[in-house]
Amino acid sequence: MGQVLAAGPSVPAAPPLVPPPPMSAPGTGPATGTPAPSSPSERPEIPQETGPGTFEDLHKKCKDLFPNPFEGAKLIINKGLSNHFQISHTATMSSLTPSGYKFGATYVGSQQVSPAEAYPILVGDIDPSGNMNANIIHAFSKRTRCKFGAQVQGGRWLTSQVSTEYRGEDNTAVLTLGNPDLINESGVMVLQYLQNVTSRVCLGTELLYQYGPTVPGNEIGIYTIAGRYSGNDWQLSGNLTPAAAGVHMCYYQKVNDKMQIGCEIEGSLRTRECTSTIGYQMDVPSSNFTFKGQLDSNWCIGAVLEKRLPPLPFTFALSGFANHNKNTYRFGIGFVIG
Repeated sequence: MGQVLAAGPSVPAAPPLVPPPPMSAPGTGPATGTPAPSSPSERPEIPQETGPGTFEDLHKKCKDLFPNPFEGAKLIINKGLSNHFQISHTATMSSLTPSGYKFGATYVGSQQVSPAEAYPILVGDIDPSGNMNANIIHAFSKRTRCKFGAQVQGGRWLTSQVSTEYRGEDNTAVLTLGNPDLINESGVMVLQYLQNVTSRVCLGTELLYQYGPTVPGNEIGIYTIAGRYSGNDWQLSGNLTPAAAGVHMCYYQKVNDKMQIGCEIEGSLRTRECTSTIGYQMDVPSSNFTFKGQLDSNWCIGAVLEKRLPPLPFTFALSGFANHNKNTYRFGIGFVIG
């Protein structure tokens, strides 16, 4: 439930400055047109060591298989200026989402915490209207990381989020404060905890507390329990929210080196709604392309094909999405340089 209002973020490792990010759909998935996340919920993955990872990454293996279809045309140019600094230019043309240009930047510091992590990390993007997304991540020790994220839209401060994460040998704890407002006495607090029970099983819980004049009774608390079982080439994860009578289950299976499949079921007894989604990813290294597809119970079909063009640092992408219930169809074409 943390992602309802203020998701407890996992803290990203230092992102490599060379590989181009994948394409995404404006308004349908994480926007990866910049070299860094454009919102607090959009982050690169940290290599897991011995701990259980973060609460937000429970379903990550399955969710990463689903494509992020985009509509229209998109051009992304990434340029590494040094080992620590990278910039990007993103131009989008779409009839569904605002078209235009965005400038993005990523800075990775020289404080090496591990071979895959360096801090501090500053990432963000801005458009000609002054709309900006920014994140600052820093590790004060090998086990403790802090992050601040903010969004400015229409000349005003839209959202802000502060989180602290502690990663032990077999547990992870995250405390997040979202939109804290001392003057109007409102905000959201999310506390998440995961514990390795065995080498394959981890269990955890999440507590979301929201207060403010717009909340019924001026405050509300919701808790979620979750678990994950990991096999050699498969993973089953799920979480249950009793207050909303909601359940979220994911299953991931690695068929072979080229094929991965996943299934997601999300529903609520209170709303009497349930959605099932099947997704898969196919990688063909010899042809330098990756294909992702999905089909859900609402008869929505989506797919994204990404084709790398070595030895040039180019990536070509094609996207398609169809909603047969509403008879809507979207197609996109993209090109990444750098």
